[in-house]
Amino acid sequence: MAVSYDGITFERLGHASKRLETDDGRVVYVDPWSDVLDGEPKDGDVVFVTHDDFDHYDPDGIDAVAGPDATIAVYEAVDTDDLPFDVVDLPLEGETTVDGIDVQTVPAYNDPDGPHVDEDGEPFHAEGEVIGLVFELSGTTVFFPSDSDALEHYETITADVLVPPIGGHFTMDRHEAAALAQHIEPDLVLPEHYDTFEPIETDAEAFAADLEADGIRVDLF
Repeated sequence: MAVSYDGITFERLGHASKRLETDDGRVVYVDPWSDVLDGEPKDGDVVFVTHDDFDHYDPDGIDAVAGPDATIAVYEAVDTDDLPFDVVDLPLEGETTVDGIDVQTVPAYNDPDGPHVDEDGEPFHAEGEVIGLVFELSGTTVFFPSDSDALEHYETITADVLVPPIGGHFTMDRHEAAALAQHIEPDLVLPEHYDTFEPIETDAEAFAADLEADGIRVDLF
């Protein structure tokens, strides 16, 4: 399913893999995972990767979507030695420009004192392992928290479009994601990272209904 907003077409290819295309034909991918891709489009101008979990950093997925002159931008903590591309390093926190796109990176993680920890009490995503992305494309600011809790520093981010995980267990759940959206007040929310595996099954329709009751548009793309 594709969703259009202010000159950008958003597609959730499956799980946490996204494709964005501007009206002038520029194509951006975020965390392409080969298990959910349909073929090898090789049309990406820019490919972003937020961390090294297998369902986010997948060399086969990157190869499948990257065009011949694509720019590959990966969180600097990820070992990309097995990637047959030149890579732009993304910092844990800061501002940079990737192929003309202004990008802000923010720390993303599970609170060690929160509910999203393993059986040993360790967070599934420790601080320093994941980044969230905020970037501007065709005048639209999009925020991808990636695999993270709904952290306090996210509440100060301004975004037109929010793409939060809602599956819980490894990330914020639908209630936490809804509360985050209510703080950020985007024009559009596009949830991801749910229903792929049993631990992250959730009621996406209820998530949408909760936010739409507050006047925030949600598309289950």
